[in-house]
Parts: sequence; C-alpha cells; structure tokens
Amino acid sequence: MIDVLTEFESIVKKHSNSMYRLLIAYCRNTSDAEDILQNTFLKLYQSNKVFKSEVHIKNWLYMVAVNEAKNVKKNHWSNYKEIPEEIVFHTPEQKYLYEEIERLSDKLRIVILLYYYEEYSIREIAKILQIKESAVQTRLQRARERLEEFLKEEQVSGK
Repeated sequence: MIDVLTEFESIVKKHSNSMYRLLIAYCRNTSDAEDILQNTFLKLYQSNKVFKSEVHIKNWLYMVAVNEAKNVKKNHWSNYKEIPEEIVFHTPEQKYLYEEIERLSDKLRIVILLYYYEEYSIREIAKILQIKESAVQTRLQRARERLEEFLKEEQVSGK
C-alpha cells in the first residue's frame, strides 16, 4: 500500500504544474482549474488502471483533464474570465503572445497549448482530445492563421 501511495504522489508531483497551466489557459479561471486537477488525480487514484509506461500515464491524465474541462465549460456558470496572477512571464513578448492565445476559441487554444507548450505530437493530441489527427492539424493551422490575424490587427491599430 505504501508503494502505491508513493507512486501516486510521484505522479502528482511530476504532472501537477503542467496540467494546471493547461487547465488555467483552457478554463480561464483558477477555481475551475484547481477543481478539475483535483478530480483528475482523484480518478487516477480510484482507478485500477494498469499503465504501460510513463507516457501512457501522462496521456491518460491529460485526456481525463481535458474531458473534465469540457464538462465544466458546458456549465454556463463557468463562463467568466480571470487571468490568473500565478502566471509569470519572463518577457513582455511572452505575455503578449499569451494574451493573443487567450483570444482564440477553446478548440484552437487547446491544440496550441498542447502542441507548443506541452510539446505533444499531433498523434498524441488526437488521442487526448479524441479527434482525428487531420482535425488536430486543421485546428493548428487555423490557430496559427488567427494568431497571425490578431498580430496584424495589433500592428495596424498601433498597439
């Protein structure tokens, strides 16, 4: 029993921060992100699932977290926006890019975050989001196009 708890604690420590960042960006508020993170780890603890590898654990956690986040987003009470104070930007450009990513729709924002920030492959994102690889590629392309449009708008408006 002690080994199981130690392994569980290790998994939580290893994946909490990156999952939390993703959930904050997806949900846009810390309360929902914290709840979803807690529920995701609770599901892991309660499951009797046997994982093949560390990658399998990580993918399962992200898939559960994204599904939980989608369920929370369906609730109209969670549609308020709060930019968390915990996010630290090392340069003004990082903050600016984050703000532009925030303008994207949920579908586009999540693939950008998983691909560029969490460094998942297109195949892995497809499994996590339970969509086709071609859909991931399309969303990535659309997200890049939207970000380019946003950046051009900002240049034109002089910001």
